Amino acid sequence: MAMPCVAAEVDENSQFEYRDFGASISYRSLKHPGSAFQVLSELRDKHELCDVTLVVDMVKFRAHRAVLASCSPYFRAMLTKGFKECKKERIDLKDVHPCTFSAIIDFMYTSEIRISECNVMELLPTAIMYQVNDIIEACCDFLERQLDPHNCLGYSIYAKEQGLDRLHKKACDFIFRNFCEVSHSEEFLKLPLPQLLTVLQQDKLNVWSECEVYDACKRWVKHDEKARNQCFGKLLGDGAIRAEHLTPCFLKRQLDKCEILRNDIRCKDYLSKIFQQLRLHRLSRIPPRHPLTARVIYTAGGYLRQSLKTFECYDPISNTWDTLACLPEARSGLGAATINGIFYCVGGRNNTAEANTDSNQLDCYNPLRNMWRTLNPMIESRNRVGVAVLDDMLYAVGGSQGCVLHNSAERYNVEEDKWTKVANMHSKRIGVGCTVVNRLLYAVGGFDGQHRLSSVECYHPENDEWLEVKPMKRQRSGAGVASIGNFIYAIGGYDGQNQLNSVERYDIENDIWEDLPPMNSRRSALSVDVIGEKLFALGGYDGEDFLPSVECFDPKDGKWRIITSMSSGRSGAGVAVGMEPLMLIMQALEVTETAGMLEKPEVVKNLKLFVFIDNDKR
Repeated sequence: MAMPCVAAEVDENSQFEYRDFGASISYRSLKHPGSAFQVLSELRDKHELCDVTLVVDMVKFRAHRAVLASCSPYFRAMLTKGFKECKKERIDLKDVHPCTFSAIIDFMYTSEIRISECNVMELLPTAIMYQVNDIIEACCDFLERQLDPHNCLGYSIYAKEQGLDRLHKKACDFIFRNFCEVSHSEEFLKLPLPQLLTVLQQDKLNVWSECEVYDACKRWVKHDEKARNQCFGKLLGDGAIRAEHLTPCFLKRQLDKCEILRNDIRCKDYLSKIFQQLRLHRLSRIPPRHPLTARVIYTAGGYLRQSLKTFECYDPISNTWDTLACLPEARSGLGAATINGIFYCVGGRNNTAEANTDSNQLDCYNPLRNMWRTLNPMIESRNRVGVAVLDDMLYAVGGSQGCVLHNSAERYNVEEDKWTKVANMHSKRIGVGCTVVNRLLYAVGGFDGQHRLSSVECYHPENDEWLEVKPMKRQRSGAGVASIGNFIYAIGGYDGQNQLNSVERYDIENDIWEDLPPMNSRRSALSVDVIGEKLFALGGYDGEDFLPSVECFDPKDGKWRIITSMSSGRSGAGVAVGMEPLMLIMQALEVTETAGMLEKPEVVKNLKLFVFIDNDKR
């Protein structure tokens, strides 16, 4: 009766791998293959027992048929399948350089090969021809480490042509992550139209806005304007430029000033229609891009028995928190948003032992420098303010200053560093939640000084007008508000009697509020944002304690899960999603150096992601 076999074990002090069968033990020598090939290499050097001579451009290579056949399916077929070479002692090889073949045959005997920028593009096609898979993998690994914005497109095209799937994927990922730099490269400007379309149609392009893709297409056309003028319509019509996600201000500038549009009436008419559709706020059927890049949830300030200066970020991939440079001033009840990679903190209250004042302050955090900068303040101080981004402008809605509750709103132009008033809401609102869907700004719930509100107002930027839409099912102030697609989520909050764990969702298209599964904890003055079409609810107050916990809701399965905790409980923090800070990438670089790993080139190149957001004007 056969004895059961157990998994192989390796004794670190032995040269054997063991399999225990009970009555017997199987031993496998770990050094035998290397020792045997070392002897074969010595025999080849002495021309002993060699049974074939390979000739490359008059250069002779003595070898053993068995070694060639064992390392290369190409030679195995040649020497064993009845070809005329089976019986020949001399075989002439064509389409290969002697130095390249020497490196390959040396590898077959020694398992070592030196790859450099000078020889990799000779070694790789030759290894592919002779089907030496280990060398193919080594060359691909080398090329992956050499990827930069000036060669990644060429490597991607070559890898696809040769069926090198891993290299192709790595090159594509690099292109997507570093699109801003890649789009300025000579390779990009020389791409044929079909390959350009393949790149630009990808969801994963790492762009802050669709305007970057439009500008990249303009550069490509102007590189060979005479031949490419007629290509712009193809770029618009085939989804390379997702025009529905351009801002009206940007489109207006292009319609007025873009030379390409001036010479192409059809493209101009098409974009004019898109411009009108954007102003009509029709639901977009074209999905936005989903950049292939590390995204974190920034969490600023908040309240825990006093206002906090704490600033940290959460990476949902690694499920880790990192502490960043503190806020310039302790604040709670503040709003936050990200524009073009820069994190903005708006208003709030400094409620500490030293002060108790409502704030009109605007500060921005640059993730490249891990530094804060104070910008022009708001026109009015606003505590428990609602904040959202519409057309790359920052809106501050409602809030309070002392005993005065605001129904006013104002917006900040990043390029001009300037705040301007917009139309007043119908209701005063503190603890209001704000979000943007289809270029409309929604103000959800809040407190008007007498009642917690279920009402919802919608701001139309073209008309500078607030309109009331269908109210929520429940009154909520201090609720977390966010949007995914054409849905607005209202999460938790306070109804005047209890902190809430209930959740409801507004279907904009059908004008319906519907109940969703409740959170695990009751939370008011919580913070909410979205990554990867999942909702994250952070902190808040449950009626007794300030919560450190974070819950995540996946609309696909309709479940809330507690996934992590902040460094401390807090309510009224400013939260927004942004890109991973440079300092964390630098720490990863230090870790790889300490561990002696070979990932340094890739990490260094990833730092280039941040160059284009390092702008002193911000």
